[in-house]
Formats: sequence, structure tokens, C-alpha cells
Amino acid sequence: MLDTTLQKQVTDSTNPLKSTPTLMTHSLTYKNTPTFQPMFLVKKLFTKIQFFLLVLVIACQSGASNESFDLVISNGRVIDPESGLDQVTDVGIRNESIVAIGNGLSANADKVIDATGLVVSPGFIDILSSDRPNKHAHTHKITDGVTTTMGMHGGPVDPQRYADRFKESGALINYGRAVGHGSLREAAGLVDGTIPANEEQIKAMVEIAEKAIQAGSAGIGFGINYTPGASYEEIFALFEVAAKNNVPCHLHARYKGNIFPGTMSLAVMEVVAMAAATGAQAQLAHLTSSTVGSAPLCLDLIEGGSKNGVDVGYDFHVWSRNMTYIQSALYDEGWEERFGGITYDSIFLASTQERLTEDRFFELRSVDGYTLVQTEFIPESEITMAIKNPMGIISSDGAGLYNKDGHEAETGHPRSTGTFARFLRKYIREQQVISLPDAIGRITHLPAKRLENSVPAMKEKGRIQIGSDADITIFDFETITENASYQKPYEYSSGIKYVLVNGTLVIDNEQIVMEVSPGKWMKHEVSSQ
Repeated sequence: MLDTTLQKQVTDSTNPLKSTPTLMTHSLTYKNTPTFQPMFLVKKLFTKIQFFLLVLVIACQSGASNESFDLVISNGRVIDPESGLDQVTDVGIRNESIVAIGNGLSANADKVIDATGLVVSPGFIDILSSDRPNKHAHTHKITDGVTTTMGMHGGPVDPQRYADRFKESGALINYGRAVGHGSLREAAGLVDGTIPANEEQIKAMVEIAEKAIQAGSAGIGFGINYTPGASYEEIFALFEVAAKNNVPCHLHARYKGNIFPGTMSLAVMEVVAMAAATGAQAQLAHLTSSTVGSAPLCLDLIEGGSKNGVDVGYDFHVWSRNMTYIQSALYDEGWEERFGGITYDSIFLASTQERLTEDRFFELRSVDGYTLVQTEFIPESEITMAIKNPMGIISSDGAGLYNKDGHEAETGHPRSTGTFARFLRKYIREQQVISLPDAIGRITHLPAKRLENSVPAMKEKGRIQIGSDADITIFDFETITENASYQKPYEYSSGIKYVLVNGTLVIDNEQIVMEVSPGKWMKHEVSSQ
């Protein structure tokens, strides 16, 4: 007899309508049942399934060798973070897509890349970039392994014009942008960041934001620390717009540092509360350049919110300095404490690397305009802490550097050109903070997942799978290095051997290919799924 609480469902073997068992995960014990043997049937079924899968795999692999390919990447260590694939194999590409993965694909390829000893990764996705429609600027991204840049800090209220300019530039990279809170304020007639928007201005911002999203903006980007007058009501109204249109909010949060009560922890609480109340996705931008001692609680708040159903995440870069303009609200009175107890000599003029004094600080602050400075204050321990947390996404928070007369003519921050190589070199190869497959997931699949609800095209990015877009970065893990520095921020990274954007080589054996323009607009669309 059947020794189980489900006995009644299967004992009447004489009635075929009653004797058909339902497959379940409960553990069943059978005793002396010669006429009814469901476990035997289950084992037989599993054997047939296993045989079918084995035949299917062999057929796919052997059949793939008879296909023709535009390009085959041969004998590389292929890492796909989503599926867990991590093995030496071939990748077959036709048109813009990956069409085969397996051994022996190179026989019928128009071009073969021998990736022996190299890592074959999904193209890196920079979730917080500020790239411009200039092809020379894009070279700084592709030489750092980046195939897609997203300006989620915010951009213009007319996304179509932005996209047209990128297309006209002959984009080497995929590109997308959020609409900026600052742009919305300006469009609503509010230019003073210390003044809260009134009801009419908030209403105007909501309407403009909705139109921008419907026209393709990938989200709403905030720099609340730069507009300290922005009210909670103003931020909440825009979170509601984001939730309604299924796009994320990316935020430079309201406060900085760990000086009570205006701590970064309180700023994170505001973001988590807004996301929880509206249902909007929220992403805290460049987190570790704002925590300054409050990282443990900030990470607990983000992780705890996520575990309890709030759609919140974070990203950060891996440099010890920030860069912004000295006239901003970040350097208002009390900045020394907010930046962790530093002094004037921790600030450098970006254009010359001049180390500031107190007199020079106030001289530059008094000049109208946007004088870029870099401040040395980001704790190494908090960068490592953020990497160890599985939610952490690495982003650059910088644009590629360019000038019509040559790259060396413009100064900037090395995060624009060497963030991803630095991450892989310093924190993965040398310090081994996390594993290489996990690290690749933080710069490919995880940012793609964060954006795919708003930008359905992201469902085919950040992956090496059949049917995915052929955005691929091939690099030498033993030599990948950032060469950019604060003194020479324009230097290209090394160790990136090949980069493909939508199936087109933009780096071929370490040589930049300027004659192509494969980049596409990563725009907001209503998902068909």
C-alpha cells in the first residue's frame, strides 16, 4: 500500500481517471505495489528527457559547425554572468547577434579571432556616464571595454534631439540618457537651486518629464545635492511620474558624509522611502563618493529595502577623488566635515593639478562659472565594502575626453577613461575582492537588468547567449590596466584586445576602428513582454 498522505489520490488503479498520479516534490514511499509503480515511470521519463537533451546538445554543436558565420571568437574563456557559463569555447556571430556557442565553429567563418588565453565577456555597460556626441570621446570608452553608456544622471528634455546628435556623430557605442531634474527645473522657469519649486512649477515639471519619457528618455536623473532647495514634494511628484511610466530614478542624493543630522544615511532613507511609497525603481548614483563614513548603514538600508520589496540599488566608481565644480553647493560652509575632515590642500584644480590653499579656494569660488576641481577624500575601505556587496554596480560617472585638436588638449578625471580596467586590475586581479565571473556580472548583466524594464533593448545586452546582441569585450586578464591618471586622464587603458558593438568590431587587435558607426540609441519603450 502507499505510505503517504496522498494515498487517496492514487490507490484506485482500476479507474484510469483516478489512477493517474500528479508529479510532485513530496517524498513518497511505496510498499508492495506490483500493479502501480510511479517512481519507475518517473525514472523512465527522466531517462528519456536526459537522452533527448544530450542528443539536442550534440546536434546543436555539430550542426553549428556547418553554419556560416560573419565572425567566430575561438578558444576564449567565455563568461556569461546570467547563465553561469564559464568555459573555453567558441562564439559564432552573424549580423548583429550571437547565433552559436560551442566547439568547432571556426571552419565556416568569414573572420576568426583567436582568443586563446583571453576572456570573452559581454560588453561592459556604464550605467552612469556623461558621454557626448563626439566619436573621439567614444574611443576612451571602447578602449576601457565599454560598449553601452547610459547618462542616467540626467540630460535634456528633448531626447530625440540628443539621439539625433549622437547618430550624426557616427557613434562607436550604444547610448542612452535620462531626463535631468535640473533640466526640468530650468524648463519650468526655475534656475536657482536653493529655491523650492511652487505648485505650478511642479505641475509643469511633471508634464515635461512625462513627455520626455514618452519620447525616449530612459529615466529621471537627480542631483539633489546640487539643488538643496528641492522639496520632498517636488521629488515625490517626479518619482510618481517615473513609477507611472515604468522608468527608474537615478539620484545623486541630498546629503553627503556622516555629520548628523544631514548624513548620507538620511539621504538614502529619503530615496528608499520615495521608492517604497511610489513603487518607482531607485538607483543611488556614485554611492561611495557620498558616504564618507556612513557606508555600512547606507548599504544596510539599500540591501534591507531590496529584500523587503523596494526596488532600490546603487552604483559607484573606483577612484579616491571626485570631480565637480567648486562653485557648487557641495562646497558650501561645512564642506570640510562633510568630506570627512579634510582641508583645502585635498582639493586640486582639475586643469593643472594645482593643490589649493585657503586663499586660492575662495578666489576660485568667487569666480562666476564652472571651475572643475578634484577632491581627495573617498575611503578605500568603503570602495571595497561596496564591491563585496552583491548589489554593487561599477560605473564611471564620467565622459570620454576629447578635443578637436587631440585628446591631450583637454583635462578631466581618469574615471572617464580607465574605470573598468582599474576595477579589473586593482580589485579583481591584484586584491581578489570578488571572483572574476562575479566582477564581470557587476559591469554587464547587473546594469542591464537594472535598466531592462525601462529600455527593453537591454534584455539583449550584458549576456553571451544565443540570440543576444553581439556586444562583446575580449581582454587579457593578466595585463588589463588603466593608464589614465589624474595628471594624464586621457590615456587609453591597455589589455582590451577586441571590442564588438552590435556585431561590428570597434577595436580589432587593439586597434581602434574609426570607419564604423554601430552604436544604437537605448531608448525607453513600453516592453512587449
